[in-house]
Formats: sequence, C-alpha cells, structure tokens
Amino acid sequence: MAPAPEAPSGLAARIEKNWYGSALGNLWLLPLWALFALISRLRRWYYYLVPAQANTVPVLVVGNLAIGGTGKTPLITLLSELATRQNIRIGVVSRGYGGKSEVYPLTVDADTPVAECGDEPALLAGRGIDVVVDPERSRAVDALAGKVDLVLADDGLQHYAMARDAEIVISDVTRGFGNGWLLPVGPLREPVSRLKSIDLHLVNGKDFSIAAESLVLAGRDLNLAELKGMKLHAVAGIGNPQRFFTTLRSLGADIIEHPFPDHHAFQAADITFNDDLPVVMTEKDWVKCKNFHLPRTGFLQVTAKPTAATEQKLIHLISTLVKHHG
Repeated sequence: MAPAPEAPSGLAARIEKNWYGSALGNLWLLPLWALFALISRLRRWYYYLVPAQANTVPVLVVGNLAIGGTGKTPLITLLSELATRQNIRIGVVSRGYGGKSEVYPLTVDADTPVAECGDEPALLAGRGIDVVVDPERSRAVDALAGKVDLVLADDGLQHYAMARDAEIVISDVTRGFGNGWLLPVGPLREPVSRLKSIDLHLVNGKDFSIAAESLVLAGRDLNLAELKGMKLHAVAGIGNPQRFFTTLRSLGADIIEHPFPDHHAFQAADITFNDDLPVVMTEKDWVKCKNFHLPRTGFLQVTAKPTAATEQKLIHLISTLVKHHG
C-alpha cells in the first residue's frame, strides 16, 4: 500500500488553522494579502464599468465568500428538487474544478469521466440534473439556454464575467467567516461587506442542515442504524472533512479518520488499507473512486434539510426569478 497524501500539514496547516483563530499568526502574509485585495477590488470595478452581457435565461449563483466546504452541493440538489416541484426546468453550470476536457462547453451525464468534468458535476449529473461544465461559465449558460427555465451556477460568486440575476451565499455555523480577513491572511475571497449586495445568505447548521439519508456499502443500501458500533475507515476529500467525520460518529460509527485535500485526485492506493474494515467516504469522493471496484467500499448519502422558513424563501426566489425573467 502506497502512503496516502492526506490533509495539509506543516506551514499550510498552520496558515489554515489561523484562518479560524487569531489572524496574528498570518500577518507575515500581509504583502500577499494587499496584492490579493487590490486585484479583487480592481476586478469588481472593471465589471462594474463593463458589466457582463445579460443572459437569455435567469441565472442563480450559489457560492461562498470563504474557502472550504459549506454544503453547497446538497443545497443545489435541494434547489433543483424545489424547482421541479414547480414544473421549472433546472440546469447547472460549473467550472468543473478538478476536471479537464478537450472540448468545452461539456455536457455532463452519468457516464462522463470525473477526470473530464470534476467531482461535483459528476455527482449532480448522476442525480439526473442537467449539467454543463466550462471554465467560461457564460458559455455553459448559453449551452443551456432554451433547454431550461433557470440555471444554477455551482460556485462562481466571484466569476463576474458571468451575468447573474440573483445570488445565494452559504456559510457554516461553526466556521462562519473565520478571522474576517481576505486570503491568504484569512479564508475570505471577498470581504464580508459583500453580503450587503446578495439576495440570500444561508447558514448551514441554522437555516438548513445536512442530514444523512442512507449508507451505500458494497452496492447495497443499508439502514443508517447499521452504522452503530461499526468500525470503519472514513475517507473525506472535501473542504471540511471534520463535518463528515462528526456525522459518522453521531450515527454511532467507530471511525479511523483519513482526511484529504478538497477535490483530491484519488488513486486506489489511497483507500486501500491493511485490514478488512469497510471504507466509507462522501458521495463526492465516491464518484471518483467507484471505478476502482474495491470490496467493502461505499458512501454516505446526504441531503439538505431546510427549515420551513428557508424552504419558503427558496421557493419564492426561484419562482420570482423565472416569472420576472419571462
């Protein structure tokens, strides 16, 4: 078994730890912070003066201000379900982080290799959602025009070359916006003041929660109760692996943690261990590992559960966008 390149360590780990603690330990990064802040501000000014061309289909951006996982993909799945209930056709556009295709825009289906489209698009397409990937997201939007009533942009809050009709920002109840500083001193891509210009700010753990639905192990759907007392290897290559580990422990599993960097390009050796214990990962990681066909491997399927008030806000936003754009 080859050694697995797991979570960031050393200097990178110290920098990230300070994102969610005191910024003092990262103040030596101030020159890079100043450069990042300047470039970010100049880009905003440029697209304010030269706005992106309006789309022929409404676009709702679902994104983050901070680096790291906030439950964006489950929320996009929820938005798709809420739209479908209203007979609104949904499509998703994504940069396709972690994938590389020879042709763009790339229409993703259940058979598209993850190496071409990225993990999150593959997961969404596997759930029957129309997904188009392109680093130039506006081209992906054009590819969906006429086929859908509303486009959800997976991330892309800072991708101002793509016009948008509304924006949702997601944050995490435990991490919040960290120490409040922009990268690399803090975890922010844009200042917290950006929240003043968005349509909806949702907090994972307050306005909605990520709940486990089932355990898919070795091709079988198992009841979550079967996790109680089960010893297993827990693998997570997401923005906040600890959330996944905490969920498994809350279900009674006895886990051995294996955190990896977000969007990690898994190899079979990464999830091969010298024992017969089950290996359970996130669904986003599973789409990259299922073709290894390793025994006793599987994933925890999760879903976004909104509060009643949040669900009504989302339904209203979706219907309003489609109605006004039409």
